[in-house]
Amino acid sequence: MHIAVLMLALMTIATTPSSQAQPAAKPIRLVVLGDSLSAGLGLPAQEAFPQKLKKALQAKGIAIEMTNAGVSGDTTSGGRDRLDWSVPEGTEGVIVELGANDALRGIDPDLTRAALGDIIQRLKARKIPVMLCGMLAPPNYGTDYAARFNSIYPELAKKFDVPLYPFFLEGVAADAKLNQADGIHPTAEGVDIIVGNIMPTVEAFIGTIAGQRS
Repeated sequence: MHIAVLMLALMTIATTPSSQAQPAAKPIRLVVLGDSLSAGLGLPAQEAFPQKLKKALQAKGIAIEMTNAGVSGDTTSGGRDRLDWSVPEGTEGVIVELGANDALRGIDPDLTRAALGDIIQRLKARKIPVMLCGMLAPPNYGTDYAARFNSIYPELAKKFDVPLYPFFLEGVAADAKLNQADGIHPTAEGVDIIVGNIMPTVEAFIGTIAGQRS
């Protein structure tokens, strides 16, 4: 009788750590809501930003389920229009990478600001944390347009208290070796640099999500 009790106690001790660790092993479900820069235009599917980010996180032992909700040519207004079906129930965090097409088309920054603000507010209303990726306007629309456009991201991040990665194409933009022939979309090597640069911000974002899990 005593041996059976002892064995049961030992089994309980042996299984307790793994059962305690189980919640941490549950993958965090992320969606990248973006345009061609995250859709991976001109690249094989596995070379797109969300897939490479997932691999980089997994290499650090972070369990992730990643959905690439990038649509080539999408503007911030387009992202807002498809928000509900692009971000399904159960999503635990959204990385918003939108605005490049707004800037390329010279869309009124007030419209871009309103669309991004709506996206953040609607996700917050669903209790889904948001990380915002900033974009910079190309120089051809002048300094006034650039100043109005470039201020959108830091101001929204401050207003809604969401983490910001200031410039999604940091280290890649305007480098011919890291961009495809169009000079706009990163090569696979360019995506690697983006992932490396953005990782600390993403890891902190995921840490916040993990900390909020009940």
